[in-house]
Amino acid sequence: MKVFIETYGCTFNQADSEIMAGYLLESDFEIVESMEESDVIIVNTCYVKLPTESKVINRIKSLQKNFPDKKIIVSGCMVEVDPKKLDDAGPDCSWIGPHQLNKTVDVVNASLDGKVLRECGVSRDSKVCVPKKRKDPLIHIVQICEGCLGECTYCCTRIARGSLYSYPIKDIVEDVKQAIAEGCVEIQLTAQDTSAFGKDSGEKLSDLIKEVANLKGDFKIRIGMMHPKNIGDDLEDLISAFKLPNVYHFLHLPIQSGSNKVLKEMKRNHTVEEYKKIVGRFREEIPDLTLATDIIVGYPTENEDDFMGTVNLIKDIKFNLIHLSKYQHREGATSSSLDNIPTDVMKRRSKYLSEIKFKIIEDENKELLNQTLDAVVVEVGSKGGFIAKTNSYIPVVVDDVDLGSFIKVHIDETTSTYLKGTKV
Repeated sequence: MKVFIETYGCTFNQADSEIMAGYLLESDFEIVESMEESDVIIVNTCYVKLPTESKVINRIKSLQKNFPDKKIIVSGCMVEVDPKKLDDAGPDCSWIGPHQLNKTVDVVNASLDGKVLRECGVSRDSKVCVPKKRKDPLIHIVQICEGCLGECTYCCTRIARGSLYSYPIKDIVEDVKQAIAEGCVEIQLTAQDTSAFGKDSGEKLSDLIKEVANLKGDFKIRIGMMHPKNIGDDLEDLISAFKLPNVYHFLHLPIQSGSNKVLKEMKRNHTVEEYKKIVGRFREEIPDLTLATDIIVGYPTENEDDFMGTVNLIKDIKFNLIHLSKYQHREGATSSSLDNIPTDVMKRRSKYLSEIKFKIIEDENKELLNQTLDAVVVEVGSKGGFIAKTNSYIPVVVDDVDLGSFIKVHIDETTSTYLKGTKV
């Protein structure tokens, strides 16, 4: 039997899909790249933003209409966050909750037998050292923990993923060791919040990074998103770990707002000043650091002064990458009880920030023009050529290279989103 898996959302969700595929392959199912040739379609949902919610709901409905002879199974965050809406959209669909991936084969078999099986709810089953079929054979995604310690008012993901559960360092190291032996050149350590790793088990993210980075082989490590409040007294050890040769100089540190008032109302549990201290120390020690952040525009309590605080923060810090989102109510999030700001105000603020964002990033990338940088070739480009990642995790489009190779690349052209170069 043939299964097609369609994935929405973050790196963590992509890893969940790879695990489901791994379990299915072990049970002699075939994973196919075309839904037309499949017997079963698994839709791995994301629910973090309203447009994505609308997209996955419409997708579930259209698949049932267009492929009445195929079994449709829904997995991912929607299963836990909004089961009522999911049941309305797909009353005959089976479910695989994000904590129930080891039940994937059972659910698929039940669906093929004409039954509706819905496996959901929290479990503590490990997601390391389990079967996996990688989307990209050169990139290995390792989920180092699941859940978080946060109480952010706008977030529904914590409803789906639950409280923090960290996997043991020794298991993660074994998982990565196997991936390196299989030829992976990029290791992505991912979580809802990587800086929360070990807060429940007594281990530390910095120790994990160092142990993985000291494994034998040619590979680079990308560290996933960190919540500023959980870095705490691990800051200096984290900086030390990031300076190791095998670690990308890439820090994803969401700030969400440049206003301490709004940060407090969001229950982010950190201040702008604390954030700047973390960024300052990283940049002092790692000058070529790529700093990525997330900004929410138009949180319900955001006034013009709050908004200008965000504008000034962006201009001051000059982020290398900004994920900009308009605030939207989410199912189960506590901020959903608040009144939205006017639509025209939201649009104006978002447009203004977008213009600033692209100008800053374009200017930052221009500084790399005519430089020669080390990079690793990780994937085929969607529009031709290959994509290599520099030591600072900036994508470079380059031709005439081998996948998985470590190269030196001359930067010939820069944009606000990527670089273009030539192998030297």
